[in-house]
Amino acid sequence: MKRIILLIILFFAAIAISPMLIGEKGYILIALGNLTIESTVVTATLMLVTLFIILLIIIRVIRGGFNLSLGAWNKFAFASQRRALRNLKKGIAAYILGDHQQAEHLLVKSAEPSHFEQIAYLLAASAANKQGLTTNTKHYLAQLAHNQENLKDVGLESVLVTIQLLIDNEEYGQARQLIDNHHKHIGHDDRLLAQEITLSLIENRFSYVVEQLIAARKSKTITNDTIEQWEATAFFGVFNEQIQQQNSEALNTYWNNLGRKIKQREQVVFAYCRVLAENQITQPLSKILLPVIKKGANEKLLKQMRRLPLTSSDELIQAVQKHLHHDKHNAQWLSCLAHLAANSQQWSMAEKAFNSLVHLAGEQYDRVDLITFAHVLEKQNELTKAIEVLNKLVVEHH
Repeated sequence: MKRIILLIILFFAAIAISPMLIGEKGYILIALGNLTIESTVVTATLMLVTLFIILLIIIRVIRGGFNLSLGAWNKFAFASQRRALRNLKKGIAAYILGDHQQAEHLLVKSAEPSHFEQIAYLLAASAANKQGLTTNTKHYLAQLAHNQENLKDVGLESVLVTIQLLIDNEEYGQARQLIDNHHKHIGHDDRLLAQEITLSLIENRFSYVVEQLIAARKSKTITNDTIEQWEATAFFGVFNEQIQQQNSEALNTYWNNLGRKIKQREQVVFAYCRVLAENQITQPLSKILLPVIKKGANEKLLKQMRRLPLTSSDELIQAVQKHLHHDKHNAQWLSCLAHLAANSQQWSMAEKAFNSLVHLAGEQYDRVDLITFAHVLEKQNELTKAIEVLNKLVVEHH
């Protein structure tokens, strides 16, 4: 840049000196209407050079002043945003470290100034939820409500977290609306399907959940334990609806119309048996349970039978006693007999079976056995023994 300016000066200096060297100054005449301007070439050249230099100086000063004022304004105008971004970063770090109180404070403080309201309020809601601050959580979720419409902007993951927080805080209406707004993604995202099933069970939409379980079983991410829990709740609800809203015949028809594979699932079978037992429908109940006892192969279902309120179980007791006749020290059959007898209020038989069970080597009983044993002793006014059994429960299971 300096070389260019030097060349320009030398160029104009040559123009100014050259007339002197040749003995001619040269003249310039400019006529504008009645105005006439006359000057020598040297004078005109010097004036142009001077004006050019002044113009460069003015441009440089103006540009420098403009840059200075723009930088100062920018620094002042965006100071709050930069501070908010720092708070947002600190809040996220505090959330990761488990300092949920500090995280909530920083994230809420940074939400609007940082222009990252979605992530800030979402994490703040989660932090408040982990502290058990229901009111705060609901407030932050309300702040999120208007940002959930455009999925491209917020992302499905953000929607999923919001739905889960709404369900956790019993805001079922808002959760339902949000799921329905993104219902088309249920068939493509197993996480949203899981939330749909969870919320539908809360809403007692049992028949709908039974239909959705078909898709859930095809999922590669939903665990079998989770599906079994849903299945148990959904089918119990469906069976109960049949008998409550209609009658036992409707329940029997619904059961018979189920597919063979479905009727072989333990959770479905137990749900059906539970409804039958609670409504004292003994004949179809015995028809299902008697083969299970005779075969003795399904240990899981045999354990679940202990929870059934079987008031009339003589036929089942006889089948269990046949097993004990061949192996009187079998823990599984002693437990089964004791619970069947207790449920049918045959206290003496139940006490004898429990006594034999708890005296087997290796502590082959569990918490359910001890609780029922104490209940049997209480019913026979053997309070001291009942307390001893309960103490055994406390000592061995803590």
